[in-house]
Amino acid sequence: MTPPPRAAIYARISSDREGRELGVERQELEALELIERRGWQHARTWRENDVTATGKKPRPQFRELLAAVRRGEVDVIVAWNLHRLTRNARDRLELIEVCRDRGVLIALVRGSDLDPTTPGGRLHLGVLGEVAQHEVDELTDRVLSQKRQAAASGAYRGGRRPYGYERDGITVRSAEARIVVDLTARAAAGESLHALARELNRDGQTTSTGKPWSHRSVRNLVLRARNAGLIEHDREVIGPAGWEPIVDAALWRNAVRVLTAEGRGPRWDRVEKYLGSGVYECGRCDDGATLKGRMTRTNSNGPGTTAPAYECTNGPHLTRIAEPLDEFVTAVVLERLSRPDARLLLAPEAERPDLDRLLAERRDVDGRLSELAALFADGTITGPQLAEGTRKLRAEGERLDQAVAAAQGVSPLAGVADAEDVREAWGAAVVSRRKAIVRALMRVVVLPAPKGRPAGWSPKDGRGYFDPRAVRIIPRV
Repeated sequence: MTPPPRAAIYARISSDREGRELGVERQELEALELIERRGWQHARTWRENDVTATGKKPRPQFRELLAAVRRGEVDVIVAWNLHRLTRNARDRLELIEVCRDRGVLIALVRGSDLDPTTPGGRLHLGVLGEVAQHEVDELTDRVLSQKRQAAASGAYRGGRRPYGYERDGITVRSAEARIVVDLTARAAAGESLHALARELNRDGQTTSTGKPWSHRSVRNLVLRARNAGLIEHDREVIGPAGWEPIVDAALWRNAVRVLTAEGRGPRWDRVEKYLGSGVYECGRCDDGATLKGRMTRTNSNGPGTTAPAYECTNGPHLTRIAEPLDEFVTAVVLERLSRPDARLLLAPEAERPDLDRLLAERRDVDGRLSELAALFADGTITGPQLAEGTRKLRAEGERLDQAVAAAQGVSPLAGVADAEDVREAWGAAVVSRRKAIVRALMRVVVLPAPKGRPAGWSPKDGRGYFDPRAVRIIPRV
């Protein structure tokens, strides 16, 4: 007895704004009914959700379906209509070629059977595909025209529910809005997006479609102009929007500047492990070089063991075991934040300087750094001149960053300096937040360690020798 043809279902919906996949399920149900009526055997279903007909999103399920056809695992492809199956001429031609070579039939729930093995079937496929493409093109033009008109008027242009707002895109959803403000402030203060995403997921928070957070989705949320009551078109801010802003526009602009700064990327923004990486300064170098975290060999816990350590980014001429150094810096931080005047570190609104002026000065510093590098590349200045100029400009840029943060009320000390239990608040902060706090409070310069050990000293609990005199703390506040 000849086995029934193996039928594979392909279901796709181009817009699933609530993330519920209702359209895909509906397509699959009707396709299963067709398979049952025809007496075929349901082999497998490939689902593609939230992939548009004109967009550039890859279609991994469509690629897997074609691969299964090439392997001879499918006799019939069942789809709701041809537009659900192919979304452009390239897809359509590939589908026809693969099905023709393998003798696979295409059955449409809203249409007739299409046989790519015959000239008439291929012609029918081509005509239906061109008609569907024409409808998509017309719909796209109408939608884009409506969106351009809405953008020009500052109106909400529709789409997936924006996080922080209700489904109408205008009414603020208070609980989510508070999260948006917190993420924006912390991103502007330099915290890791990976760490922020992990914290959201740990607390059970999800995106507007119910998905877990990632560093990319946090970044996209913080960079979103609508948060500041602004409207974008083609990634450019074109004016004020017709909805209530969630965050202050100045705060949003600073977060954008921080997140789009040159050199900031996935590798830079990984989850932080070392408190002093990029924060502690090398006392041997005079160009503002900082220390980086790495594992190093140590004999403190026995021959051949390793431990977290810091090393100068300019070379291994200064190395320190991380744990005792971090403990010392932490103790200094907690002592400073435990003083009665710690709350005064959070400047009141009236004392904040002009933000636009500070941002302009910060952009000027960035430009001068680029000019300095160009002068060195042209041979106009020497290496020592480059190092000295870079050191001075970095110091100026750091001062301005602190001033900008203070002007916006984006102090990394907020929530710690004014906490009832400073030690508990510090312990609850992620490493990137702690780094921002250290930067705000002090410079930490690690000096070459003195030679020798005090009389009577011996290792305890496998810990190496640490001399606090080899660390210079320079208060900023």
